[in-house]
Amino acid sequence: MRLVPVIAVAISLLIPYPSFAQGWTEFVNQQDFFTVNFPGEPEVSDITFESEYSISLPGRVYSYENGSTRYSVRVIDYTGLEAKHAERAEQCRTDGGDGDLCVNRWKTDMRAAIIYVTWPFFQRDGEVTHMSYYQADRVEGQALQLTNADGSRTYVSINMHEDRLYILEGSVPPGSAPPMLFQQSLGFIDEEGQAVRYESPYTNGFPAPPRAR
Repeated sequence: MRLVPVIAVAISLLIPYPSFAQGWTEFVNQQDFFTVNFPGEPEVSDITFESEYSISLPGRVYSYENGSTRYSVRVIDYTGLEAKHAERAEQCRTDGGDGDLCVNRWKTDMRAAIIYVTWPFFQRDGEVTHMSYYQADRVEGQALQLTNADGSRTYVSINMHEDRLYILEGSVPPGSAPPMLFQQSLGFIDEEGQAVRYESPYTNGFPAPPRAR
């Protein structure tokens, strides 16, 4: 297993790629436990995300833009979801609610996360031309491709690992090569900074399979 520092760093890729890939680096982020390829240092901003069941969750966006070429990783932290739903259910009962009004729906909210963030892509000013099951280091998710109204193309992958939702989005101008060096580069690291890859598919919310050696 490879070790990485406990702070966000960028290290040069050692894998040879065509000339268009020169200058790309592997961005390693210990705060949100992921690695991904970027063509430069991304900007980082904090966001607030509202889950399907209206729970406010913290998140961050890692983004890089060069003209009309854009890359971003949104990481939504669902780790506090159960506690927030429990608090809301308890407040509902305190306020005199009962029955379905005060049901704790945190499990449904968690399991619905990938589908919930997928739907807005279908509502954009463009057309979803592809949608498929997808894995990143055996972590299950899904991938989409869109043709936008201006002819540009957007490639998306969505995965969930250890109660964190990762949404990768790469957009390129009309006629440009697909941003596969970005989209297919997502990896995961643990609290010790070790790369995580499983022997069999990982589904968030279920026991993790053994790690590959």
